Amino acid sequence: MPTATAPVPVSFREALRFWFRLGCISFGGPAGQIAIMHRELVEQRRWISERRFLHALNYCMLLPGPEAQQLATYLGWLMHRTWGGVVAGALFVMPSLLLLIGLSWGYMAYGDLPWMAAVLWGIKPAVAALVLQAVHRIGSRTLTTPRRAPLLWAIAILSFVAVALLQVPFPAVVLAAALTGALVQRWLPGQFASGASHGAASIGALAPHPAAWIDDHTPTPEHARFTPTRLARVLTAGAALWLLPLAGLIAVWGWDGTLTQMAWFFTKAALLTFGGAYAVLPYVHQGAVEHFGWLSAAQMMDGLALGESTPGPLIMVVTFVGFVGGWGQAVLGPQSLALGATLAAVVVTWFTFLPSFIFVLAGGPLIESTHGKLHFTAPLTTISAAVVGVIASLAVFFGLHLARPGGASGAIDFAALGLALAAVWALLRLKWGVVPVIALCALAGLIRHLVAV
Repeated sequence: MPTATAPVPVSFREALRFWFRLGCISFGGPAGQIAIMHRELVEQRRWISERRFLHALNYCMLLPGPEAQQLATYLGWLMHRTWGGVVAGALFVMPSLLLLIGLSWGYMAYGDLPWMAAVLWGIKPAVAALVLQAVHRIGSRTLTTPRRAPLLWAIAILSFVAVALLQVPFPAVVLAAALTGALVQRWLPGQFASGASHGAASIGALAPHPAAWIDDHTPTPEHARFTPTRLARVLTAGAALWLLPLAGLIAVWGWDGTLTQMAWFFTKAALLTFGGAYAVLPYVHQGAVEHFGWLSAAQMMDGLALGESTPGPLIMVVTFVGFVGGWGQAVLGPQSLALGATLAAVVVTWFTFLPSFIFVLAGGPLIESTHGKLHFTAPLTTISAAVVGVIASLAVFFGLHLARPGGASGAIDFAALGLALAAVWALLRLKWGVVPVIALCALAGLIRHLVAV
């Protein structure tokens, strides 16, 4: 039986251990990573309630950049102030950064490795299964409210059709969902009315749940309350952290230098692209491959496979892009290829992720002030429904890629589909953890390769 007693306050050290562990196991792209955070923080540890978690998630889904990393930053900030957010967001990225630099070095120094391709073959079905698990988890909580289930189901289905079949940009889907929520709340307010005794509107009419450390009606912490002074401090610090490194690159290499152009290009990628990694990748491909020629199209695809096989947000593929581009352009000279490539990878990662921290630390207090306010939570509820449809479209994308890896005219890969179904069974029915499923799928891919040899 779940206890009604709220957990004791979580120390910064305990949170630090959790965020480091999360950075090491956060496989499965944004959907899988959000599912891991939900299971750990909401269901098992009870550090934060379902509604507070979804409220933060809805805001992060609106931002350009990696929503899972931004969600970790937001929750870390809510629990332990600014340094809590910085540590949570940085540890979400750091293991993947170090691992990708090492893998990128091996890729450039030793070329194609058959055993690595075999491991990646096994991991892809696990990733597809994790996305399906996320659709099931988030959809079962978002779309099952009796009063507004038909509306939310309709939004989810239309969002799926818009993204998967009509190629509608993700920002347009989000704006349409938010506008729908605002209009429905204005003309049919009963759709979003809550029966809570405190009179606060809920993000979802959820079943009674065990008490959490930061619960539905826990007052907003003092550090999370909006003040113009706090906002000015965050924006000033963020501007300095962007301008000073950029000025240093210009001073050493000039505006047309490779590292300077990488910093500027990936700043634009971070600010101008919405919808997560798969919305960013076409923009990155167009710039890095076609315009600047930092790497080839084949190398870009290999980087995507490496990004899918490592923990952290999938947009960490930009680390690979930076490393390969820095190596190819010999930014520190032909005698220091690895060192120059590592510097390029760090520069690209810094300028890609810095805006995410600024968005969360600057906007978080404003979002916390909307908690429980119906005119804000109604649009966020419909956005949650749209997100279910968008994640479902990603699941279909993975399924088609697994079924026919060579394209529409290629042969069906029944082995990959069978491995994906086994992973889905292990996650949904057997309730296995993410790491064991990924490890066993990778092992299956390696065994398949050894048998073929």
